Formats: sequence, structure tokens, C-alpha cells
Amino acid sequence: MARAYVLYREERTRERAKAKVAPAHILQVNDKGVLRPLDEAGLAARIMAACEGLGDAVNADPILKLTLRDLYDGVPVEEVRKCAILAARAMIEHDPAYSFVTARLLLNNICCDVIGEDADMATRYAEYFPSFIKRGIEAELLDRDMANFDLPRLANELTASRDLQFSYLGLQTLYDRYFLHINENRIELPQAFFMRVAMGLALRESDRNVRAIEFYHLLSSFDFMSSTPTLFNSGAIRSQLSSCYLTTVPDDLAGIFEAIKENALLAKYSGGLGNDWTSVRSMGAHIKGTNGKSQGVVPFLKVANDTAVAVNQGGKRKGAVCAYLETWHLDIEEFLELRKNTGDDRRRTHDMNTANWIPDLFMKRVVEDGEWTLFSPSVCPDLHDKFGTEFERTYLACEAKAANGEITLFKKISAASLWRKMLTMLFETGHPWIAFKDPCNIRSPQQHVGVVHSSNLCTEITLNTSESEIAVCNLGSVNLKAHLNPLGQLDHEKLRRTIATAMRMLDNVIDINYYAVEKARNSNLKHRPVGLGIMGFQDCLHELRIPYASKKRLNLPIAPWKQCATTLIWHLQS
Repeated sequence: MARAYVLYREERTRERAKAKVAPAHILQVNDKGVLRPLDEAGLAARIMAACEGLGDAVNADPILKLTLRDLYDGVPVEEVRKCAILAARAMIEHDPAYSFVTARLLLNNICCDVIGEDADMATRYAEYFPSFIKRGIEAELLDRDMANFDLPRLANELTASRDLQFSYLGLQTLYDRYFLHINENRIELPQAFFMRVAMGLALRESDRNVRAIEFYHLLSSFDFMSSTPTLFNSGAIRSQLSSCYLTTVPDDLAGIFEAIKENALLAKYSGGLGNDWTSVRSMGAHIKGTNGKSQGVVPFLKVANDTAVAVNQGGKRKGAVCAYLETWHLDIEEFLELRKNTGDDRRRTHDMNTANWIPDLFMKRVVEDGEWTLFSPSVCPDLHDKFGTEFERTYLACEAKAANGEITLFKKISAASLWRKMLTMLFETGHPWIAFKDPCNIRSPQQHVGVVHSSNLCTEITLNTSESEIAVCNLGSVNLKAHLNPLGQLDHEKLRRTIATAMRMLDNVIDINYYAVEKARNSNLKHRPVGLGIMGFQDCLHELRIPYASKKRLNLPIAPWKQCATTLIWHLQS
């Protein structure tokens, strides 16, 4: 009887609970001020479509569940789309394939922002693209000459399926920094972006439509990628397309502030900067004009640092500059501490990169555990423009003058202790970087036109500079992974075609480029330097399941220092 009673009570409890269950509440969304029920089926379909073709690694159900969990009554419809993106992004840590799901959901969101609906761009690009160019010109974002292309023909070349190549981080970065916008409202979609860049690089071609299509397919397939300034500004009214600018700062007040002004103008349009400060006299050096003593290079570096912060490329990214100083400069010890988080903040440059420009003689003294003498360039001006044996001979002559009293402004220190301090600062702060003056000059193919006084912001180029020339470099990268065939070898025929087109694009940059500083224009047109780099080598190794640190990678047929260099030489000779 007791058992029957317990079962009876349990059954009645369930019946009462069932009777009290209210009908499920339908979530309402705010669509431009109008409340309507959430289209849960449509949301699920959109998420499932984003997961299509990515295999069993991805599942739409947890994304949908996470999205619904974070919604609330009256949520704006655009927030529903953003919530789905965040839910998919949270799944990336479970499997990298979710990065492509997130990118596709973001693409849907971008389409809604740009054309007002989540549309199939395979059919809409042809209609959208000419109106995009017209709108960009009317907003004074694009050069009026962009309207002189055959826009319907170019629009028909846009390949919407290539929008699906993006990972989340890549597409989000394009959206945040690269896509054109009017009052923060984006007007550009991914394939329109690549075609706009291609058109900007083909403006002066005799058959501009054919070349624009050729450039577009190279960029949109990720076979080759132009540098950030080119992607930012191609086709714009002020199309500053070059990557790097290298300057030598002279040793006079007008020249120093002229160099800082040039930094600001070049940084305004996305140029990366490398400044050679070695000519500027050290602290304690005599100033003839005032019969006073110099405060050295550090206070001016602080001004250069703050200029880079102030001129932040129109809010797209921080101004970027690297200051170079040779190891024999009397201010080198203070220079080493510029990035420290302790000490007098007025003598720190927290937002500027720094680099040591080291002569071989210094490394010899380190090995010999010898002494190293620091000089002011105002008393040993010849050291700046010499390298190799000539530098060593001139440096020894300066040391002899210091020993017999002809030079009074100098300091002797242990070379090994200075080297130890360099390495300590490098480990503690990541700066100053270490670059070697003599190898850069000995291997320079332009010794006949000047001395290499520094590298650039990223230390990948070495070009000669002077007080009358600002060196310029025009960069782009070939994607090795895109040229890897199923046999684990480079497709040389495809690589030849890519390099030929890429070199033409880089050469066009020099002629089309907007020059904010005349010294940069003169140098770029005179020397026409280009840097065709490579990327994706580690991706090739990943595809072939070969560890990056293994010896096996050195013998690969995709080794870039063998195959890509050979192909580039072939192109240049032909």
C-alpha cells in the first residue's frame, strides 16, 4: 500500500507540472523599429550553409545553441548576426575549421551592411561593382580615372567563390582596416577590393582592362599579395603605394626637424620608416652657433617617437618607425635603454623601434675581449660613410687621435660588456634589434651610388641614403603554398607567370605612386628598387607534414632560397 501511494503521488506531481507548463515564448527581434518573431529556421539555415563543405570537423548545432542562448527579447536584427559570428568564433579553439565558418558568417554580415541584404554574390557582384566605383568617386575616395575602365567587363570577372578562401582573422582585418568606408559605413566587398587594387595598379597601362583583370586574378587567388600601403591606397586620389622609406638625419637643427616633418608626411599615407640617426652629434658635443653643448640624439628620438604616435595613418594603424644608430656613437649606451619601462620617461621611446648598426670591427673587439672607443660624429664624421677596411683604418686613426689628445670627447669601454648589454636589452625589451653594417654594404649591388646607413622598419631591405635622397622600397610577396602541386613540388611554370605579373605590378607602383616628399620621388624614379618576397614556406611544410626544424626541409624541392631565387633570376634575365 505504501509503495502504491508513493507512485500515485509521483504521477500526480508530473501531471500538475505538465498542466502548468506555459506555451514556449517566441523571441522577438527589432527590425528597424518593428518587432517581429525571430526566424530561427532562417538563422539555422544560415549557420548550416556556413558549415557546408568543411567536413565533419564542424557542426552547426553548438553554434546555433550558443547564439540562441545569448539573444534577448527586442534584440536588433543586426545583433543576431553578430551573435552568430561570436558563437562561431568561440568554437575556433575546438577546431581551426571553425575559423572559415566564422569568416562566412562575417561575410554575410558585410553583405548586409554594404548592399542591404544577405545575397548570393555570384549573381550580385556584376550589378554592385560599377555602382561601388561610382560611389567611391563621388565620395572623393577614388581617382576619377577609375571610371574610365570597362566596369561591366571587370565586374563579370569577379569570382564570388574566392570570398570563401578567407579565414576569420583575414576577413576581419580587411573589414577593419582595408575596405573603403563612408562615415564608418563600409562600401567595399572582398572581390571588389581586389579589383579596385588591380585597377589602381593598371591606371597607366596601355590596355588597362586586360592588365587589371590579370592583376585581379593574381591577387584574389592569393598567388601574390601586394604590400599594405598598396592595398590601402591603390586607386585612391592620393595613391601612396610604396612600403618603406629610409632617411638619413643630418646634424643640424633645421635638418633634424625637416626629417621629422618628412617622417610625418610619409607616415600619413601608410609608409613605414627607417631613420639613420648616426650623423647627429652626441651629448656634450660643442655647438658652434650657441657656444653651448648638445643634449645628444635621445631628445630628438623622443620627438620622432611622439610624431609616429600622432600621425597614425588616418586611424588605420599606428605610425611605424625604426631608429638606427651605429655602435661607435657616444650616445649608444642611452640608446640601448630607450625601450626600458624604468627610468626617466622623457628619455624613453615606448612606441618606436630601435636597431644597432654594428661594424665588423666591434665584433672583432668582442671576440678579442678588447676595448671599444665611443666617439661623437661631430669629431669623427668620416666613420659614418665608411665600411669594411676603410672604416677600420679611419676608426683606428680616430683612436690614435684620442690617445694623443687631439680628440677630447670620447669614452673607452669593454667591447664585451657593451655586447652583453646589447643582448640583455634585446632579451628584456626586444630592442634594439641587431643589424650588421659591413655585410650589408659589401653585398650591396649599389655601392657606386652611396653607402647603406640603415635598414628599414622591418629590416628586410638595405638601400643607400643621403641627406638629398630618401630611399624607397616597393614590396610584395609570392605565396609559395599556392604554387605547390600534389607531388610536393613547386609548379615552376605557374611561378614564372606569377613572378612576371608581380614584377610588372611592382614596377607600376613606382610610376603611379603619390610622393609626399620630393626627395623620395627622386630616389625611387632614379633607382627603381623593388622587393619581391616569398611567404607560405612553413605552410608548404605543414602540407607535407615535415617539421620546420628538421634537416629534411633543407633538401625539399620547394626550398625558397633555391627554387624561387632561380626562377626570379630567370625572369629578370629574360
